[in-house]
Amino acid sequence: MIIGGLQKFSLIDYPHKISAIIFTIGCNFRCPFCHNPELVNPKLYPKKIPENNVFEFLESRMEKLDAVVITGGEPTLHKDLYQFISKIKSMDFLVKLDTNGTYPNILNRLIKDNLLNYIAMDIKGSLDRYEEIVTTKVNLENIKDSINIILSLYKSNKTKDILNKKTDYKSLDTKFNMEKKVNISKRSNAEMKANKSKEIYKDANSNTKVNTDLEIKYEFRTTVLPKFHNEGEIHKIGKLVNGARLFVLQKFYPSKTLDLNFLKEKQFSNNQMLKFKKILENYVQKCLIR
Repeated sequence: MIIGGLQKFSLIDYPHKISAIIFTIGCNFRCPFCHNPELVNPKLYPKKIPENNVFEFLESRMEKLDAVVITGGEPTLHKDLYQFISKIKSMDFLVKLDTNGTYPNILNRLIKDNLLNYIAMDIKGSLDRYEEIVTTKVNLENIKDSINIILSLYKSNKTKDILNKKTDYKSLDTKFNMEKKVNISKRSNAEMKANKSKEIYKDANSNTKVNTDLEIKYEFRTTVLPKFHNEGEIHKIGKLVNGARLFVLQKFYPSKTLDLNFLKEKQFSNNQMLKFKKILENYVQKCLIR
């Protein structure tokens, strides 16, 4: 994993949980209003944080943090994301993944193998304006597939059976390495330490932390700004995620942007945000403004 940031404490990024946030470098979108330009523009990339350092930190917080949030950039661009999350899950953390939904096959695999507890998918706009908003080519079928995968979480009994089944994360990690023809004996020191720490922790405590979240929670979310969104767009977005349990509207704040010209862009008033919320409540079970 190419990691560009580690926020060691957050009370807001994983709802109702104490979490750490891992920021991955690289994104396949170029949203001009992006508030993490240093993770998107190669000229601004920060110094990489060694993966070992991240796992050493997580090991030291096994009894203090509830969850780990993986965001970016776009985490699903990283080929070793599956293995990376497997290691985190082996330490008994809940995992939240932030994604733009461009790799539904990766998302589906993580769900099926019970590696995610919360998914936040960004919906940039209506499908007919997606490429205009993200300023690059987009496989819209992939976006739709990811949306449908998430929407189906509470409709599929098969998915629920998978989520309730006890998962052997060590076996999943081994399977991953076999598929990639990687010699398990060459696993990183960080992974070995994490597994050893887990064994010691379980032996010493009869009340080992257990994940009681039997369902994968999710949210769809859209950052809205006048240049790209209006009431008609919000209706189209609502239809796209019709039936969703939670949708979050995020107001655009021109404090830091990928395209510096967007520092001059206007934001919606609170009253307009409430109108958008009311529209979306016709399509989703719950809508919040963040």
